[in-house]
Amino acid sequence: MASVFTAASEASITLYTVPVVGIELGQTEFTVIGISMILLLLMGSGFFSSSEIALFSLSNHQIDAMIEQGERGARAIKSLKEDPHRLLVTILVGNNMVNITMSSISTTIVGFYFDPGTAVLVSSFGITSMVLVFGETAPKSYAVEHTELHARRVARGLKIVEKPLWPLITLFYYLTSVVNKITGGSPSMESSYVTRDEIRNIIQTGEREGILNEEERQRLHRALRFTDSIAKEVMTPRLDMVAISKDATVEEAIEKCIQSGHARLPAYEESLDNVVGVFDIRELGDSSYDTFADLAVEDVVNPTLHVPESKNVDELLSEMRESRMHMVVVIDEFGATEGLITMEDMTEEIVGEILAGDEEHPIEPVDDDTVMVNGSVNIEEVNEALGIVLPEGEEFETISGFIFNLAGRLVEQGEEFDYENVTLRAEQVDNTRIQKVRVTVDRDIPDPSEEESLPDEGESE
Repeated sequence: MASVFTAASEASITLYTVPVVGIELGQTEFTVIGISMILLLLMGSGFFSSSEIALFSLSNHQIDAMIEQGERGARAIKSLKEDPHRLLVTILVGNNMVNITMSSISTTIVGFYFDPGTAVLVSSFGITSMVLVFGETAPKSYAVEHTELHARRVARGLKIVEKPLWPLITLFYYLTSVVNKITGGSPSMESSYVTRDEIRNIIQTGEREGILNEEERQRLHRALRFTDSIAKEVMTPRLDMVAISKDATVEEAIEKCIQSGHARLPAYEESLDNVVGVFDIRELGDSSYDTFADLAVEDVVNPTLHVPESKNVDELLSEMRESRMHMVVVIDEFGATEGLITMEDMTEEIVGEILAGDEEHPIEPVDDDTVMVNGSVNIEEVNEALGIVLPEGEEFETISGFIFNLAGRLVEQGEEFDYENVTLRAEQVDNTRIQKVRVTVDRDIPDPSEEESLPDEGESE
């Protein structure tokens, strides 16, 4: 190769032979062979460039799915992606080798017909243009459109190329590792499965593109939120519980079920802090109504679970399904009853509120900037409905809890509270409980977080 480079520097219009590996080649022969090599090297450039896009665009879950489906070449992809840093070095070493060799050959050929300065310019412009179009843009565009298919095609080729280039790859692998340590970078290039934030962004994009509608987006967001929820966020609070004493008759329990509209009621002994089981009207089966007066609730109750308020609802759902329980009792740190959770509560966390009869929707839109919400509605749902960011505290999750936290006292009906560009009005207060809240957003007031990101006038100057 040294003789080729020497010939390239001394080449002129009068040069007719070039010594290559001890063989004298004529100008025409060298030109034909050189052009053929450039075309092959151009294909190699496209191979390495497209390999980088195809392989690094695939996430781990896509690769695992291809392996499960038995796709050819999937295991080779898995093997390469196990060490992404080495894979990148392999691709870059191969790509730079073919590009540099291509440039050297083209300079030699063009040197036959032009003076050295012109030859360098013509060769550089010509090879750069060819590499950009046929070695970079076109192959990468194809790889983006056919990621999985192309990745399976190139994976085995890279495994083959890796063997003869092993010395160079190993050298640059350790060199770049050392440089990364010196500069504070990480050579590992660890790739992970898609994160929750990425999934949320995908869902938002899907709605913008018309792939998902508003209801589907909300359902997917609720499903993601479900696994992070705790029992306290999902439960029906103690004040809203309808219960029956274990000493009451079954006839009395049936009447209470009919009045409350519930098929199941927690049964307690002395007080709600001692729930002993669940009365289920559907468990009575074909029993004669005449016998109900002689039966007490404690004779027909089913056992139930008592779970702490910090219990993860995803785990709780699994336990309820395994034990076939439709209602569990939530207790606080002192063992007192905090509330209860039913299978319906679990379902509503994912599919949204399930309304029965004349039951009102917990969030009723008034206009684009105002909603009327129940005091027990979760703050995150209000944020989602209005596109705002009200904070959630450790001691409260509901909109009424947020208002109490702002006020620092009991709230009277009609009182208003401001938080940034949001006004909250207690529309309906029953004793000490906030039943209804009107939430209004002033869109003309800029978001404080956006104001902080803007430069000051002095800085802009």
